[in-house]
Amino acid sequence: MKKLDLSRVPVKTGSIYPAPYAAMMAGRSSLRLGDAGGLTQFGVNLVTLEPGALSSLRHWHMAEDEFVMVTEGTCIMVTDAGEEEMHPGDCAAFPAGSPDGHHFINRTDRVARFLVIGSKSRHEVATYSDVDLVVEIAGGKARFRHKDGRDYIPPEGV
Repeated sequence: MKKLDLSRVPVKTGSIYPAPYAAMMAGRSSLRLGDAGGLTQFGVNLVTLEPGALSSLRHWHMAEDEFVMVTEGTCIMVTDAGEEEMHPGDCAAFPAGSPDGHHFINRTDRVARFLVIGSKSRHEVATYSDVDLVVEIAGGKARFRHKDGRDYIPPEGV
């Protein structure tokens, strides 16, 4: 495999989140570098956050490890312990099964970027810390439900 040409890697925008949460991901995009390189055992994504954007809903993974390294700009890492400013070179690790909900917010007027490396489990459950939402991913399909197990049905008109 030769060097990846980042200009040829498709930019992924949007979200798999159901309404109303999908709209909250405006200003976030990513390059799926691991997919572009043919990797199957772990994912590598370069995430871009425009000013004011957030990376995701605050979440934690049951089966997948996740590692983040800021590469450009400044963003705020929000975890159960609170907020911490992250600069280029700063790293954070989120072990599978540790219920420490996390996400990143760009509160500056400049673009921020970070690299995310995570394992790819055949079966994954992610819990969203601040909302009544859980996603189960199996066979490449996502199923959203409430924390009590009921299927999530997006509110009407959203």
